[in-house]
Order: sequence, then structure tokens, then C-alpha cells
Amino acid sequence: MVIDQQITIKALKLGNHSHYDWHTKLLEMTDTYVIVLGEYGRKLHHHTKQNIFTINNWTIEFFSFDSWFTVSADVVDGKIQQYYCNINEPARVDGTIVSFVDLDLDLVQRNGEWKVVDEDEFECNAMKFSYPQELIDRARQELDHLQIRIQNKGFPFDGTLEKFIDCIPN
Repeated sequence: MVIDQQITIKALKLGNHSHYDWHTKLLEMTDTYVIVLGEYGRKLHHHTKQNIFTINNWTIEFFSFDSWFTVSADVVDGKIQQYYCNINEPARVDGTIVSFVDLDLDLVQRNGEWKVVDEDEFECNAMKFSYPQELIDRARQELDHLQIRIQNKGFPFDGTLEKFIDCIPN
């Protein structure tokens, strides 16, 4: 893959229903993950809310092909200001499209504090999309695993994302 190649990110709901998508620039891709740059001013097409949002911050984003989470790190003034992690089925890549099935549970770090959010959305969508019990259990288990990974500074919370901050133009 070519660095700076455009990569489209597609978040889906169970059953491959379009949720939202946006364009990014490739920073690094391996057999197990992709790291992309979300540019300041990009458009997020939110199909569920039938709206287009302008995202006015830079992000370094991580999508795993074998783990059940994503990471979006907001970068302000050369530092990661906050993290937003989705619990999801492992991402898939097809050419220049990376997609994942969002399972609603999110883990967010703001002002140095980690917090689980969108549990109500998880409960609602579990009914709406008929999540199998195994998937419900797996999503909660993966949230626990992610919290342990963060606490132990496991990849990519080991400084991996910070090394891409220099890719953001001044």
C-alpha cells in the first residue's frame, strides 16, 4: 500500500447496515491492523442519523483485523487529547475500504479519565438487530479485555499511535 493513499472507513451495524463512513489517509497497514489519519475538516456521512457532520480535529485511528475494538485518538496541539474506542467485530479490508460492525459499546478517555458510554444504545440495538446472546456476551467480554489492555499499556496504547503525530501538518 502507498502511504497517503485514501482509505474509506465504513462503520456498519449487524447485518451490514450502513451506519457511518468517512475518508482517511493511510499511515500504516500490516496483516493484523491499519492505522490511518483523519484529516481536519473531513466529512462524516452518518447514515443512521441521515446527516453529514464536519469533523474539526485531526485523528490517528486504529482498526484491528483480529481484535474486537477500534481506537480514534484526537490530536490537538501535537498531543493526544482524548481516545474514543468502539467495541466491534474485527475490521475487514477490501481494497481501499476498511469496514467493521459496530456493537455500540464504547470506551472513551476524556480529561485523563476512562468511561464506558452508550450502554443504553447497546441494549436498544441488541433488541433492534436481534444480537445473538453469544454476541452480547462477547461484546461485554471484549470491553473488559480492552480495559485491561489499556491499563497494561498494551498495543496500541503503548505509544504506537503517538509516533504518528508528526504526520499531522502544522
